Amino acid sequence: MPAVRLRDVRGRTEGRRETAGGAAHRRPRGRDLLEQVVAGTGPEEDPLTHVATVAARSAVFADWPDWAPGALVDALREDGVRRPWRHQVDAAELARAGRNVVVATGTASGKSLAYQLPVLAALTEDERARALYLAPTKALGADQLRSVNGFGLAGIRAASFDGDTPRVERDWVRAHSRWIFTNPDMLHRGILPAHARWSGFFRRLTHVVIDECHAYRGVFGSHVALLLRRLRRIARRYGSDPVFVLASATAASPAESASLLTGAECHAVTEDGSPSGGRTIALWEPPLLEDLTGENGAPLRRSAGAEAARVLADLVLQGARTLAFVRSRRGVELASLGARRALADVDPELARFVDSYRGGYLPEERRALERALLDGRLLGLATTSALELGVDISGLDAVLVAGWPGTLSSFWQQAGRAGRDGDEALVIFIARDDPLDTYLVHHPAALLSRPVEATVLDPANPYVLAPQLVCAAAELPLTEDCVAGFGPAARPVLDGLVADGVLRRRPTGWFWTDRESPHATVDIRGSGGEQIAVVEGESGRLLGTVDPDSACATVHPGAVYLHRGESYVVDELDLDGGLALVHAEDPEWTTSPRTVVDISVVRTEEERRYSGGVSVCLGEVEVTSEVVGFLRKLPSGRVLDQVPLDLPAQTLTTRAVWYTLSEELLRGSAPGGAGLEPARTPGALHAAEHAAIGLLPLFATCDRWDIGGVSTASHADTGEATVFVHDGHPGGAGFADRGHAAIVPWLAATREAIVSCECPAGCPSCVQSPKCGNGNEPLDKAGAVAVLDAVLAVVGSSRVERADRSPSSAPR
Repeated sequence: MPAVRLRDVRGRTEGRRETAGGAAHRRPRGRDLLEQVVAGTGPEEDPLTHVATVAARSAVFADWPDWAPGALVDALREDGVRRPWRHQVDAAELARAGRNVVVATGTASGKSLAYQLPVLAALTEDERARALYLAPTKALGADQLRSVNGFGLAGIRAASFDGDTPRVERDWVRAHSRWIFTNPDMLHRGILPAHARWSGFFRRLTHVVIDECHAYRGVFGSHVALLLRRLRRIARRYGSDPVFVLASATAASPAESASLLTGAECHAVTEDGSPSGGRTIALWEPPLLEDLTGENGAPLRRSAGAEAARVLADLVLQGARTLAFVRSRRGVELASLGARRALADVDPELARFVDSYRGGYLPEERRALERALLDGRLLGLATTSALELGVDISGLDAVLVAGWPGTLSSFWQQAGRAGRDGDEALVIFIARDDPLDTYLVHHPAALLSRPVEATVLDPANPYVLAPQLVCAAAELPLTEDCVAGFGPAARPVLDGLVADGVLRRRPTGWFWTDRESPHATVDIRGSGGEQIAVVEGESGRLLGTVDPDSACATVHPGAVYLHRGESYVVDELDLDGGLALVHAEDPEWTTSPRTVVDISVVRTEEERRYSGGVSVCLGEVEVTSEVVGFLRKLPSGRVLDQVPLDLPAQTLTTRAVWYTLSEELLRGSAPGGAGLEPARTPGALHAAEHAAIGLLPLFATCDRWDIGGVSTASHADTGEATVFVHDGHPGGAGFADRGHAAIVPWLAATREAIVSCECPAGCPSCVQSPKCGNGNEPLDKAGAVAVLDAVLAVVGSSRVERADRSPSSAPR
């Protein structure tokens, strides 16, 4: 049997499946694959909660535009593209007419051609024309550059200009390339600050392509929105007014989102004319572990990563090309390692068909993995969302989504990687032991029938706007006319920068007066500064990088760090020097940080106080957190010990939504009260807070790791029992605002997730949190339901006593 399986795998790498006798068979289909995978589970632990079929869709074709370059059309026809799809031509015609356009269609719908047609036509017709391409990831930019160069068109001279471009090549690219492929980071740090050296390029700039624009959300999206305003300002300085062509996954209100992102009116093309193979979509809940319990004796399910590893191995054995999207870098490493071990048990040769891919790998490692996946040397790849965007991976038979990816848009983007060549494919969503994941696998309509979200970004966020205005002033002095392009919030922010001595106000505008450029200190990805390098102390080898805001929790002294399946232990963390030193070691335990968090109200922007004893507020808060130690745990979940740490506290000023309950409502003396004794109140509020954080991504385009929370039986600033949920980024990212706007459906879904969980006293599927700094203590599941019942009864039926929308710096 192992020999036959090995031939199956090798046959699939060549685009077909073979038996021992060598006869070709049809590719594995979605339902068939699912039956084989489920066959490996016992009837008592059936993991499927729902199976649905997405019907195939036929293509809607259009004719090639008359203005399309003949050489490009010939190259496309030679590559098998006989006619374009309708949405490709519709978008290209709008761009050709000089109108900004966003094409928002599904994965594998050929959005690339929608912008390649007008851009390559302009470059072909006018040898002076120039174009700029922006991608959120280097992998996507490299893939699209390969595609353009593959057309073999003379004189285009497309080239990349990013952090991986050798310095000796950068001068040539700037002087001679006519279509430059880069990313927002390089545009921010390497191109706009040196715009005088790029004057010839900006003078002739006709098109700006923004690929996978739905990825620009939250703080990163807000930075990019202002970066694009800086780009338009520089282009106008040199006399050009480029057309913006944006590509997006299917999203709500794409025209409004694209217009907010670019600062210019955009038209949307949303009717998808591409064909799509049918998909079998399975919702999968891992079984409970019989002999293991988690914190405080809570029941545990098999982890989504472990389940994904097992399913990935099964699919590779069936010759199915598979991507497994896993939520964390560590999870990717563990899933890849688990799948390789399972395959090695069948035949040691099979392990080489599976690998891992994530951010933090060195550029040469990422490129090698991409090539191996594209040419079929790999059949299974565990990846973070780094491979969600745009990279043209064709012929996949299955996609595993291990854990909710944060948004419906991301889920369908990842699912769309399967069945790209029209065959029926399999998509399995594997739930984590998490309130939202559990809710979704038991409420399939919330996943399969709900419209995708709108992108959330806020260019008026002062914590984003201030550094962007500083960078703009350093590029060119700001004037009254150009300030208007940054929005109405720009002027008061500029006044603050002048008062702080950061900028100088003169009759002709605002000026940057320092000799040093500010660009290097402005982190547009919102990670809080320069990356922390993870280095093996003995050899000096750079293993990878981590974000500075997560360094204290992930690479603190004593932490176990994984890289490509190898285990390391952190010896030293130097935050000032941006360095974490590690040594190779494979201990029997894992580590998890313990954090102390405090919160204070800076300003209440909106308050609704209800007659039943509840208030719902939105405003600015200050969150102080400190990693005070870490737990060492065995694989069984048993805690070995707790090790103290002495690390600096981190302070975050951000936005939050919070609700309060009066003492009477908590105790039950008020109608509909919760009836809780004082001793139960902290656990009840804490459990309600955890579950609310877990369910907010259902209503806002965020992940639970983008937000945080604090609960207390009596908060100093409110004087009452209070539950806070706050954004995890400076100045906020719009997530708390979405929660405030959807307070009733959000809390109702939170209550439903808790009530529908079968555990007796609380578990990771309802009220326990993987990021709790208090070790998930205290938690009171029944008390959380009582709190939410009381709040919903009041908010849903009581009248508002006072609705105050005027900002106040004085807490109530």
